[in-house]
Amino acid sequence: MGNLMKQIAQNYKSGELAVLDVPAPVCRPGGVLVRSLYSLISTGTELMKVSEASMSLVGMARSRPDQVKKVIDQVQQQGLASTYQKAMSKLDSYTPLGYSLCGVVTEVGQGAQEFRVGQLVACAGNEQALHAEYNWVPVNLCAAVPDGVAPEHAAFATVAAIAMQGVRRGEVQLGETAAVIGLGLIGQLVVRLLAAAGVKTVGIDPVPDRCRLAEKSGAVACGSPDDLDSVLAELAKITSGRGADHVFLSAGGSSNGPVEAAVKLARDRARIIDIGKMKLDLPWNAYYEKELDVRFSRSYGPGRYDTRYELDGIDYPAGYVRWTEKRNLESFLDLIARDQLEVASLIDGVFPMADAAGVYDDLKTGTLKAIGVLLEYPVPAADAPAPSTKRVLGGAEQAVVRNNPAGTQGDRVAIGFVGAGSYASSMLLPQLAKLPAASLAHVATTTSLSAVNAQEKFGFTVASTDADSVFDDAMLDAIFIVTRHASHAKLVCRALRTGKAVFVEKPLALTRAETDQIEATIEETGNDRLMVGFNRRFAPLLTGLRRDFGPAAATAATRYLVNAGPLAAGSWYLNEQAEGSRFLGEGGHFIDTLSWWAGSPAEEVYAVRGPEPGDIQATFRFASGASGTIAYLTGGSTRFQKETLDAAGGGRSGRLDNFKAATVWSARGKSAARAHGGQDKGQRSELEAFVEAVRTGGPMPISAAELLATTRATIAVEESLLSGRPERV
Repeated sequence: MGNLMKQIAQNYKSGELAVLDVPAPVCRPGGVLVRSLYSLISTGTELMKVSEASMSLVGMARSRPDQVKKVIDQVQQQGLASTYQKAMSKLDSYTPLGYSLCGVVTEVGQGAQEFRVGQLVACAGNEQALHAEYNWVPVNLCAAVPDGVAPEHAAFATVAAIAMQGVRRGEVQLGETAAVIGLGLIGQLVVRLLAAAGVKTVGIDPVPDRCRLAEKSGAVACGSPDDLDSVLAELAKITSGRGADHVFLSAGGSSNGPVEAAVKLARDRARIIDIGKMKLDLPWNAYYEKELDVRFSRSYGPGRYDTRYELDGIDYPAGYVRWTEKRNLESFLDLIARDQLEVASLIDGVFPMADAAGVYDDLKTGTLKAIGVLLEYPVPAADAPAPSTKRVLGGAEQAVVRNNPAGTQGDRVAIGFVGAGSYASSMLLPQLAKLPAASLAHVATTTSLSAVNAQEKFGFTVASTDADSVFDDAMLDAIFIVTRHASHAKLVCRALRTGKAVFVEKPLALTRAETDQIEATIEETGNDRLMVGFNRRFAPLLTGLRRDFGPAAATAATRYLVNAGPLAAGSWYLNEQAEGSRFLGEGGHFIDTLSWWAGSPAEEVYAVRGPEPGDIQATFRFASGASGTIAYLTGGSTRFQKETLDAAGGGRSGRLDNFKAATVWSARGKSAARAHGGQDKGQRSELEAFVEAVRTGGPMPISAAELLATTRATIAVEESLLSGRPERV
């Protein structure tokens, strides 16, 4: 095993920017492993991110009012303590930088055979083409570099694709005229592309050197916004006084000057294309009088933010979408290969990757005034070992005492994690790290930084990018699976076959076939040491409510209102084809709660859809005679509490208000309890129970039979929606 690779990362809370030693990524299906030669620093987008990280929390809030609104809504639903913990966990983590590079393919994953080992490629993606020695890049974010194109020029491909998408959004035609406001890196590339397309162009920028550079690369005339009249005069000469057919906004910042200048440069009914991130307070009268067409250009092109395109490799047919992200990358590289586009003059400096922290600091302070800055990566020796996919705390494996199968009092439970995303890092790992009986031994994630973040925050002995290393770790007592939903069933079966205890976040499975396979694996291996993260039944307020409600719970009628709210744009939950429906992913929580309340499994369910696409109302009949309804609604106010449980039976009524208050009414009066110290949905108690069961060899907190029954009941909801009739569980 070789040395660790190096990656540039930033802590958004402290502002620290560092070159870290991290485990190298593994090559996964659908993509290629790429060794970086050059990566491009985006002097616009990246410097804005670096600058935000140096702000105070108040400054960050002012710069991102959209995120502040989300936080306020979460406080209303989840409480201040929980929201603060999640926000700080996200801020106090290393985040990657970079999204445009050129490198050499070192390994080809299944389904990526269009590439070959040793091939020069240009790569894109703010989670894939990072400032790191090695990156795994999916096929649709990777383009072959034609012969004769220098790698340092190919490293511009992603940023050039952003400029190219902006030009395409303008729908420019031969012989037209354009104005480009903002002549930074994107603006310079826009000027070059317009010149290559036969479009006469003028430019606006406050930096004289940028204006002269744009003129050398094809602009007719450029000038400062303080001398707009001279640019307007030149524009009038080449347009017979009409004005520009297109105005491209590639500036940034909080000034409304670019928007106000654009209307002066534009002809009647011209197109205004916003490529940069800037203030857009449109002067209504001026824009109305010219009937200007304002358009936005989104990143590298069609396919951006679509996980099915970017990660799953599902291309758009060229007959319907001619220019995708990948085809824009290829188009830029082709222009370079044909000498129809030149980027060498944009390179102001090439620096060793090891010096990145100083380079960013110089760019931020203005010591280094540059448009195009490249980081260069060392070329390993021919006989150098492959980079390690493991990072071991202290530099050497630490032995962890292995429990015997029956459990032994006094031993600590050695835990491995497959996946350490937002939920695991904010809700599970902080609780486990506090348990004296738990030893966090091994974590594996798909990205290098998420593994390092988990290791540094929670003290995992080993951090890896290879899930196989967790399943093969003989020192572990328990394996946690906290990955995306579609992978759960397969990973659970694999973990059960190791003989270890298994904790999987909901859902356990997405189909009856997967559920049957898990049950068959339990029977085959004799290992029923399984737990699903159904934490509600462990919540102190809810357990107290059920105790006070008494035996009548077994035959009570219950109603669980879940104000799920809308999903954020781009959420992977939206990919139902791959990850199952939203209710399949989350509904088990609420079905488990009602089954636990009744003390028996659900036997039958009838479900109907609501007015919103994700709305579901499902009525259950339980073996004990109890009944329950779950209203899972997505169209309510985000300020309203998320979960409300009502129960009635045996002369008693009970209510749980969002794990903040619980009340029981009876003939004797009313008993009430409130949460102290914030909302508690039972994660800590759930994890304590699981760890103790593993440590002592005692029974799992929820039996495998109950877990399988709840999973089948969740799937039966989907079946009832399709059939339109009640379905047996």
